[in-house]
Amino acid sequence: MRAVLLDAADRYQIADIDEPTPGPGEVAIRVAYAGIQWGDTMVRDGFFPVPRPFVPGFEASGHIIGVGQGVEPSRVGESVAALTTGGAYAEVVVAPAVFTMDVGDISLRTAAGIGWGGPTAYDLINTAAHVRPGESVLIHAAAGGVGTLAAQFARLAGADRIVGVVGSTARAAYAAQFGYDQILLREEFPAALADEKFDSILDPVGGQTRQAGLEQLAPHGRLAAYGNLSTYEPVLVGANDLLMRGTSLVTYSSILLSQTHPERLADSAGRALGLVADGRVRVDITAEYDMADLATAVQRLAEGATLGKSILRVA
Repeated sequence: MRAVLLDAADRYQIADIDEPTPGPGEVAIRVAYAGIQWGDTMVRDGFFPVPRPFVPGFEASGHIIGVGQGVEPSRVGESVAALTTGGAYAEVVVAPAVFTMDVGDISLRTAAGIGWGGPTAYDLINTAAHVRPGESVLIHAAAGGVGTLAAQFARLAGADRIVGVVGSTARAAYAAQFGYDQILLREEFPAALADEKFDSILDPVGGQTRQAGLEQLAPHGRLAAYGNLSTYEPVLVGANDLLMRGTSLVTYSSILLSQTHPERLADSAGRALGLVADGRVRVDITAEYDMADLATAVQRLAEGATLGKSILRVA
């Protein structure tokens, strides 16, 4: 089968390799599309040490063509979206059955765009930050795949005011499509907010942005940290300071959740998929690439030139 390999020199190349076989609890999927996500930049740049050559790709859509021990044979033929630990940039990928969801009438193209961002955004709003009706929410990286979904999930959770923070005027114009009440440029945060405080803040940035965010929390507010786009330098937080204000710093990792409580992540993925299916949430796929152009797609994502969601066409 054809697959994209990432070699020891951080280069992508298309190669012919053997088709994988599903093991216990797994399914084999004939891939139609694969989602491109931030994890691809981290693997390429060595933050996730994986043996090279490696077939990257962590989100796929397609049809189940085989099942392993313990998986119902009747699943063969299903149109599915899957979360994987790699291998999605290939004609066939093996994925855990628990993370392989029937997409029903959703197109395979759209299904590939939900990916890990769907359950991540859903959990950030409904579990980590626990947004309640009438609350205010601030979302950093508001024009990205997670941010655009999180804004929609926040509104469905009853948020009364949703503010986004982005890195450019182009990204601000794009993010405005997803129900934000106000969009700020990164250099305007936090000064443009004056004394405004928020019940929930979603922060994948880290560093000074995280430190400033903690100061923008209302009493009993929650800052949900789920990445370090700007820096891995630690942010020092005093527990007594948080206690006096009743504020909280919580963290969220969908990768860790997939390992410790896979059923929870699968449930959130299913809920996100359902909201897309009934038209209450929109996945915006802004770019579609051929397998030969994966290097360009990942580099554009790393540079912040990507709006919304990018996918790779495999079939």
